[in-house]
Amino acid sequence: MTTNPTAAEMQTASSDVPFQPQPRYTTRGSAWRGWIVFAGVMLMLVGSFQLIAGLVALFEDQYYLVGQNGLVVQVNYTAWGWVHIGLAALNILAGFGLFTARTWARVWAVIVAAGSAIVNLGFTSAYPVWVIMMVTLDVLVIYALLAHWDEMKEAR
Repeated sequence: MTTNPTAAEMQTASSDVPFQPQPRYTTRGSAWRGWIVFAGVMLMLVGSFQLIAGLVALFEDQYYLVGQNGLVVQVNYTAWGWVHIGLAALNILAGFGLFTARTWARVWAVIVAAGSAIVNLGFTSAYPVWVIMMVTLDVLVIYALLAHWDEMKEAR
């Protein structure tokens, strides 16, 4: 025969164990993983922008304010278009590779973002606002990938 405990008995029994709220969710790894996701998304965005710039350079030479002789590197817009399309493909692939959280993808993404910034500097006189935007995004991606590199290794 069991008896139900009274309210006073339940209060004294529960006061022996301190209340410890359970976390609503648990965080796995480092908060810097969000920066890696940011870098991956930004690389894919930069790649998309470069694809647009490359296609414009291929199909509409007259769109740019400066002729091909006014560029930092003296090549025609068709060559610049193909360079930008190639960089776009590399940036998009590097962005997808970052989602795997592999070191090789991060190294590749840093190299591609640095190369993208350098190539875009050669395009400065043709479209300076575009170059400022692209180089800024490349620098943000490089920062996101290199800040707390060791912390990301430990979180894996």
